[in-house]
Amino acid sequence: MSLHVIVGSGPVGTAAARLLAERGERVRVVTRRGSGPEHPAVERVAADAADADRLTALTEGADALYNCANPAYHRWPTDWPPLAGALLTAAERTGAVLATVGNLYGYGPVDGPMTEQTPLAATGTKGRVRNRMWEEALAAHRAGRARVTEVRGSDYLGAGGTSLPMLVLPRVLDGRRVFLPVDWDAPHTWTYIPDVARTLVVAAADARAWGRAWHVPSAPAAGMRELATRAAALSGAPAPKLTRMPYPVLWLGGLANPVARELRETAYQFDRPYLMDSTAAAATLGIEATPLDRALKETVTALRR
Repeated sequence: MSLHVIVGSGPVGTAAARLLAERGERVRVVTRRGSGPEHPAVERVAADAADADRLTALTEGADALYNCANPAYHRWPTDWPPLAGALLTAAERTGAVLATVGNLYGYGPVDGPMTEQTPLAATGTKGRVRNRMWEEALAAHRAGRARVTEVRGSDYLGAGGTSLPMLVLPRVLDGRRVFLPVDWDAPHTWTYIPDVARTLVVAAADARAWGRAWHVPSAPAAGMRELATRAAALSGAPAPKLTRMPYPVLWLGGLANPVARELRETAYQFDRPYLMDSTAAAATLGIEATPLDRALKETVTALRR
């Protein structure tokens, strides 16, 4: 059995841990509080992953080190640099492949579908933070100090996520009105959480995946209204009641709420088409996206539970 070390027990970290454990691998999940999925093959360790020496000791002998961490949204500029630095240091010292869960923030506003070759031209704080993390990891890879890869998904669909669908769908299933600053009909790529975990695990183990980023295979784009309508039909809920909040309301909310303030930076993702091309990973790594109806059905079942 190979050892796999996962930092973070959020939805992707948990899904990756279960996937590896059920495959017969040894899994060590590292979080501040020692949380993680319960499984005979999963060891849960309480540790500060920003402590490079401690993380190195926990990663010794591992085939791969997975960055599935997710600092508080408004603390990315403060919390990500030391954490990303410790992860890269541990990978350099132990030889474990560093596989990072990324996102699309680094591209910034883009006209047309995003590919892995789209320039990392973000001007916002969060996008620049993610870009610096990737540039430092890639520099270490090119210098022969580490083996790295990154998988990037669009907004998540699936139980445990905190993206737009997981804010909207519980209210839709309860028949309540949803009031948010989004274009409900703009086509948008949604990435299913189990598909992120599958892509992450495959990329960590495949030498062809190292030294570059990959987009998680995702179902064809659908507007949030379509997504909500299909979810309501699957659950027998009434037709969704969706109202677009004027942007100034979000701006004013940010005066008092730090999370709302951070959402100003990424508001562009929901006021126009937001499309991700994931054909490269599908063709090279052999991963197929979960069909949208199946992903929705599984999400609705989990929410009802």
